[in-house]
Formats: sequence, C-alpha cells, structure tokens
Amino acid sequence: MLQAHAVRGDDRELGPRATRAEQYAKGKALRAQCPRGLHARWTAPSERRDPVELVVESDIGRIPELVPLRHQRMLESPFAFYRGAALNMAADLATMPFTGLRVQACGDAHLVNFRGFATPERRIVFDIHDLDETLPAPWEWDLMRLATSFVLACRNNGLREECAEDAVLTCVRSYREHMADYSEMTALQLWYASLESSELLDDANSRFRKQAKRRIAIVKSRTALEYDFPKLVHAVGEDFRIAERPPTIYHWRGDRGWFDALIREGLSRYRDTLSEDRRVLLDRYELKDVAMKVVGVGSVGTMCAVSLLMAGDTDPLFLQIKEARASVLEAYAGTSAYSNHGQRVVVGHRLMQSASDIFLGWLDVQNGRHFYVRQLRDAKIKPRVEMFRSKDMVLFAGWCGHSLARSHARSGPAAVISGYLGKTDKFDVATAAFARAYADQTERDHAALKLAVRARRNQRERA
Repeated sequence: MLQAHAVRGDDRELGPRATRAEQYAKGKALRAQCPRGLHARWTAPSERRDPVELVVESDIGRIPELVPLRHQRMLESPFAFYRGAALNMAADLATMPFTGLRVQACGDAHLVNFRGFATPERRIVFDIHDLDETLPAPWEWDLMRLATSFVLACRNNGLREECAEDAVLTCVRSYREHMADYSEMTALQLWYASLESSELLDDANSRFRKQAKRRIAIVKSRTALEYDFPKLVHAVGEDFRIAERPPTIYHWRGDRGWFDALIREGLSRYRDTLSEDRRVLLDRYELKDVAMKVVGVGSVGTMCAVSLLMAGDTDPLFLQIKEARASVLEAYAGTSAYSNHGQRVVVGHRLMQSASDIFLGWLDVQNGRHFYVRQLRDAKIKPRVEMFRSKDMVLFAGWCGHSLARSHARSGPAAVISGYLGKTDKFDVATAAFARAYADQTERDHAALKLAVRARRNQRERA
C-alpha cells in the first residue's frame, strides 16, 4: 500500500525552489525504474479477485432494495458496468507499474464525469465533476481509467476500433502536452486557469458547436423556479413538498422515517462548513422537505437525497445531499486524511476544479454516515456520450485529457510528470494498448456479472 499523506504542489525530494529543468530531469530519470512501455501490459494476475465478488463487496452498506436496481443498470452494457465498477478497476490498477508520483486523483475518471457547468460568476467552464472517490493517489490511475472509458464508449456507440484508438491517443496526447504547458506556469497562473466552453468550441465542427451552444444557452436561461420547481415540487395546502416519482424519488416513512429527521438536523451542521458570506445566503432559505433521490450508476443504493428550501413562494433552492463512503482507492493508496468522507470529497472538489459550487459543504449524521452537499442541476451540461459520432468522441477526448491535466497539475508535481511523459508518443501508445486490453477485460467481467445474476434469479425461481 502507498503511504497515506496529502499531496503537495512541489516534489518532496527537490523542494519547492527546484527549477523546472531539475524537476523535468527528475521525471525523466523515473523512466529507468518504471519504463513507459510497462503501462501497456494488462494480464489478469492469477490471484485477481473475482469481479462479481467485488461488485457484491461494493454493495455493502447500500439500501438493500436498491441493490437490484444498481445491478440492473450495470448489466445494460459493458460501459455501464465499467461506470459502476470503480472498485474493480482500483484493485486492478494497484497491480500495475506506477511512478510513485501522487496527485489529488478523481478515482473514477471516466468520460461521463466530465461536463460543462456554471461558475459562481455564471461562466460556463468544462471540468471534472463527480469526485465521490477522490483521494491522493498515482496520477496514472486516473488517466488509465479515462482512456479505457473511451474504448468502451466507442464500442457502446458502435464506432470502429480505429475511432477508439484515435480517441485514446488524442486524450493521452492532450494530457501530456497540456501537462507540459501547465508545468511552465506560475503557481497563480495555474490556479486561475480554466477551460472556457467558448474557447473549446472554437475547435469543434459546426454541427457539434451549434448543438453545444444551443444547450448552453438553454441551461443558462433556466432558473430553478421555471425549470426544476414545476418538475420536482407540488403544493400541499399552502406549503410545498417534493413530488414522489418512485423508484427514483420518494420519501422514507415508517421505521426509516428517522432519515428525514437526521438530515434536517445534519443540515444545521452543514451550515458551519460554509464561509460566512454563504451562511448569510443560506440563512435566507427555510427547509421545506427532504426526499430520497436515486442517481447515476455507481451511486445507486447509497443514501442520496434532495432537499427543497424556499426564500419565498417563488424563490426555491434545491440541494443535493449525497452520501460519501470511503473512496475505492483507500485500500490501495492509503486512508484519507479526513475522518469525514464528505469533507474528503469537498476538499477534492476544491483542489481539482477551477471553480466549485457556492453551496459545497459536508455533514454527518448520528449513525456514522457522511454526506456532502451541493446544488442540484445548477447549470450543469452532461455530455450526451451515447449520441457521439467518431469526430465528437475524438474532440471530447482532447477536452477530457486537457481537463484532467489541469486538475492534476494543481496539486501534483507537473514538471516531474511532464519529464516522465516526455515529448514523444511512447506513453500515449502504451496507454492505448492497456485501454484496449482492459476494455476486453471489462467485457468479460460484465458477462460474469450477467451469469451470476441469472444464476441467482434461477435459484429464486426454483425455490
């Protein structure tokens, strides 16, 4: 297991005053102990854990009646399985060669976790979004998970293998080249850097650019009152409640009615994790209702909720309250420095994103569960990956590689990583070979889960 410690923006051996040339040389020297070509190799080790056992292990602590829904979503395709099986890949990546250089890692850096969203100043930026698994860890792990996701997404869309290869090479090349650019910036230049949607779209084809700009315009024009409120809320007398839409939105009652009370009490402690100016803003709102909300693939079965707050009859605020469990990386990268996993996730957001939600904070409840809080759907633009054509996939791959490089450079030794990657495509080609092989492995693991679910179903029918 790696030593657990927080990442730093400088290389520990060279010190913060080492020149870029010295740091670059340090990275280049790492190729001797971890040749770049080693990253190409994936062969399932003989002691590899059963993939179905790992899926079952990640089910522990989830809401029992939602576990079948989680499995159902994972069974839809190998790509869906991959999105829900971050623990499986973490176990496999821990067996791979790595340089020992750490960054604040996402832990689940597949391409659907990158998207556009509004900054507090209401600019639309492109950035990594879902950081439930974030933890200081080897930078390679994020990049290899991202690269493999492009192979699976291309296959899921029926695109040719040549497209998948091109997408992966574009992603890794973008990461490598932009890491070199970021390594030459001053600390403040890097911290202020962001990927503006308007600049990224300049390189898109006219069809993609037109569609993206239309979606951005729609999202920026929406307000919670006009868009979310009619869909999520209904009037109860003179008050408002979240409308139920089982099985994805519902209220817990009976012996689970405690959840509502605990979340309401926990939100008062969440307030303390915000800065003073944002507490003033939050205090304008009154909590009206809390309901369970099933989200995503990997998060299905965890305790996720949406809360309705009102500052007046026509002034709603929706907050997402999402359970934060131990990161899938902890068994392999070391335990978190934070006892509250909600705080771990919030710190990860602030380290990796160029701008974070103004309501981002954390809380815990009496039964030891941890949560983090952010706005629900605040001008978020999720990529329609399932509709991507070949050119769209390759374009998006470049954006994701660029974004991941910026996120890693904020916390890790950018010049050292750049020195290791170098100026040729040797690492790019190696990662593409790994991504193909691991996508094949994912398809086999997906088939194994299918067989296991079918066998359990047959056993129940015979019983």
